[in-house]
Amino acid sequence: MSPGSLVRMLQRTILHDPQCEIKAPWRERMCGLRVNDVPEQPEFGQNVVMTSYLIPADLPSANAREMPDALGRPLHDLRISLLDRCNFRCPYCMPESEYHEEYEFLTRTERLTHAEILKVARVATGLGVSKVRLTGGEPLLDKNLADLVRGIAMMPGVNDLALTTNGMLLAPVAERLAEAGLHRVTVSLDSLDADVFGRMSGGRGDLGKVLAGIEAAERAGLLPVKINVVVQRGVNDHTLIELLEHFRGSGHIVRMIEFMDVGNCNGWRMEQVVPSRELLAAVQARWPVRPVGKNYPGEVAHRYEYLDGQGEIGFISSVTEPFCGSCSRARLSADGVLYTCLFATHGTDLREPIRNGADDDELGDILSRIWLQRADRYSELRRPDVAEHHVLSKVEMYRIGG
Repeated sequence: MSPGSLVRMLQRTILHDPQCEIKAPWRERMCGLRVNDVPEQPEFGQNVVMTSYLIPADLPSANAREMPDALGRPLHDLRISLLDRCNFRCPYCMPESEYHEEYEFLTRTERLTHAEILKVARVATGLGVSKVRLTGGEPLLDKNLADLVRGIAMMPGVNDLALTTNGMLLAPVAERLAEAGLHRVTVSLDSLDADVFGRMSGGRGDLGKVLAGIEAAERAGLLPVKINVVVQRGVNDHTLIELLEHFRGSGHIVRMIEFMDVGNCNGWRMEQVVPSRELLAAVQARWPVRPVGKNYPGEVAHRYEYLDGQGEIGFISSVTEPFCGSCSRARLSADGVLYTCLFATHGTDLREPIRNGADDDELGDILSRIWLQRADRYSELRRPDVAEHHVLSKVEMYRIGG
């Protein structure tokens, strides 16, 4: 293990271990985080007090200014899709029937270059962004990803730099990404049942390689590793307990996500959604858990911890308990379109002004106008009967990440 990875692992151990004897002020000084008490027991779905023994430092950089949208929500998060290609064909995101061998994805010239991505990220941090997540498609298909990570990690004000991946290509590059400055990874893994995993990856996934990628991320200090599970009734819900059992005690955080009507090609129906409350009841029947507070303002997952100390799980309930009111995310597609909602029907092209020579101030004005006018709240207004007919031309998830 490299010295850099060892330092990152020690930092995360200090923060995650409640038995750690290092006093709070020194823990803050060593890791740049605030340490508060865990709230007692807020109820599921309530707007709990946002305190936790792990709260990322959320102070903006010195040149950043708070910029609320039309509903008072600040811009804190930027999700960057590096490319629209993926090595999986998950039916709920990129079904093989639509994205077959002859499908025409973006060409290299149509995609933003790394220099252009860095320009957008730099301007966004000046407007208050402190959290950056790299997504796809599958971002690990970008052979020069470590260089991009290094560039973003060096930007003042970026306190959290994360990557979402299906994990199959992660093992060989985890250490390199950690050395470049990546903080943590989220791995999409919908089942540990080989047959179910095969179907949900479109027959292209290798479960062994995904698990090896998770292990490599742990060794590299990319912690905590989060495991995202999209739960669909009658598809993989019967394998959920097995997956939770596997990761209990590992330090990794499994997050159960309600199947959402993102895009137009996944055949979403309300009857396929397993509400988080139902999932929570199933977990409680096996292992007692209790709710804990949010790590940071705008966190989308309801967090729970096992009473026997075997770790943490989360529930993301966009369908049954929308969280639009605290959403602070903007999403940049691989071809340079900025979207202000996961369910958006249109976005704003940033590639054209960038390639026409817009400087940072001009690009900042464009971003500011977009955000100040933002009033998206799709999930709060969702009508299942309308959503099931896919009458809105929403952007597909593979173009802007999950």
